[in-house]
Amino acid sequence: MTGKSKPPILRVGVIGTGKHGSRYANHLAHDIPGMRLAAICRRSAEGIGQAKQWECSFHADWLELIASSDVDCVVAAVPPTMNLPIAKECARVNKPVLIEKPLAGSLEDARLIVALERKLGLQLTTGQTLRYNAVVQTLKQNIGQVGTLHTFSANQRLEPSTLKWHEDPDLAGAGVSFHTAVHVFDALRYITGLEVRRVAAVTRSKGEKQLEDVLAVLLEMDNGVVGTVDCSKVGQARSGLFEFVGDKCQLQGEQIYNKCTKIEQQVITDLSPVEPVSTIVPLLCEWEQYLHLQAPNPVSGSEGLVSVHICEACLEAARQKRWVTL
Repeated sequence: MTGKSKPPILRVGVIGTGKHGSRYANHLAHDIPGMRLAAICRRSAEGIGQAKQWECSFHADWLELIASSDVDCVVAAVPPTMNLPIAKECARVNKPVLIEKPLAGSLEDARLIVALERKLGLQLTTGQTLRYNAVVQTLKQNIGQVGTLHTFSANQRLEPSTLKWHEDPDLAGAGVSFHTAVHVFDALRYITGLEVRRVAAVTRSKGEKQLEDVLAVLLEMDNGVVGTVDCSKVGQARSGLFEFVGDKCQLQGEQIYNKCTKIEQQVITDLSPVEPVSTIVPLLCEWEQYLHLQAPNPVSGSEGLVSVHICEACLEAARQKRWVTL
């Protein structure tokens, strides 16, 4: 008897190999046996040196990368307002695309991107990588222990961004709501299985910032569960804390520092994962299986759309100083 033949290695092109996109490229070059980094595209000349380092081809124009016969599928890690034209071109030539979060720089663009799945059969995956964090996974596995969930809190506080395009509304779309809180909102939905129903929010722009670098949100989810989210890029320190309060116990998880605990009465139980996980690697592995029709889409375009919808609702709530229903 002969065993099943292995599926062909997928040749991946990465558009945008800056701070985050280079992580995708490096993992594709070294860590995903069923995939190979075939090509990259970057606006700056640094991409030429990167292509030599990773032993792949370089394209100055992302349209050329997508059109290349040496590229089977595409990862887009670019400013989010570029995602719609990239998705359109991938749909036109029938090549799957994984779009790093946020799915788009506006709710309108996100809806148009997801519509390409239905209209043109685009295989679309959203890079909501925080789902694969070991602490987030542990919280999801243990959320049932809290009993009836009543309240929660979550934060993600990072250093001020050094990327110039993060301050350009035409490229970034928005500030920490779209580039930081988008992770937290998706993780909350993923951990709890609940949907966000309405939000009230406040934003601040510190110093001479054009876009918001502080976001504070009050959320109501299914079943009357209420909680808070605060995200910022204003201080020289990081945190990524999730807390869930139920009628049986509390769960706390610090996803940056790989700590997780259960608190029952005054007894603290350590649930911390053995070690952190590189979140991009499991996403790419599941994406490979999906493209070979061996597993479902790891994070669908529709999931990415929901996160963008919540982000835009927060900005609207802050502008209008009222609750906004999704």
